[in-house]
Amino acid sequence: MTLTSCNTVSKLSQSIKAKTTQVKLKPKRYLPAIAAIPESDNETIEFLDNISVKPGRVYLKKASDALEAEPVLAKTERADRMPDNLTDVEKANWLQLKYSIQMDIAVEEINNIPLLQKIDEWWGTPYALGGSSKRGVDCSYFTLDVMNAIYHTNLKRTAAEQYEQSEKIDWSDLKEGDLIFFKTDGSRSISHVGIYMTNNKFAHASTSQGVTISDLSEPYWQKRLYSLGRVLKN
Repeated sequence: MTLTSCNTVSKLSQSIKAKTTQVKLKPKRYLPAIAAIPESDNETIEFLDNISVKPGRVYLKKASDALEAEPVLAKTERADRMPDNLTDVEKANWLQLKYSIQMDIAVEEINNIPLLQKIDEWWGTPYALGGSSKRGVDCSYFTLDVMNAIYHTNLKRTAAEQYEQSEKIDWSDLKEGDLIFFKTDGSRSISHVGIYMTNNKFAHASTSQGVTISDLSEPYWQKRLYSLGRVLKN
């Protein structure tokens, strides 16, 4: 699919490029790990190491347990989401343009429009441990929802469970829709998961930026990358 010559898409192009300009920050910041969980009356979610959390509360780790913050290379905003007044063709063009910039590839290389539409539904949603709504979402619910809608796979709820559920693959076999697993908190357990896109880019719910696309070549992710996995369709 190629871009049509329309004023709407041209204006959107300028807007997207302006909002995706990279901002260089210091490579490391050390912050307390704070996780806000969206409210729910009865739900309790089981996480790693037999820890249970009740949505609606805020959990703060001790300062001595502070983690290195994720890199922030480009601001992710919910305002970057698709306008409602576009035709179907313009919507596809808008998505191609936006995500070709995000993934640093040619527009012509993008053809999985349904995947981009699904990611864009979540784009900029803030991170919340245990979250499963547009008010806040965590990494494993984001992958669960996208993988179910686009690839018809039923993932389990946590990153560690999704790791156990997946077939491990080599880097040379990595393709769009595969899962990327990380150990981000210094523990022995899988603590983060994302969906591979292309060109070393992956979509995920970042603790620092919310739902966004990041680059595996960044030192932060390189040091924490643990495994690659594939979950077959049901």
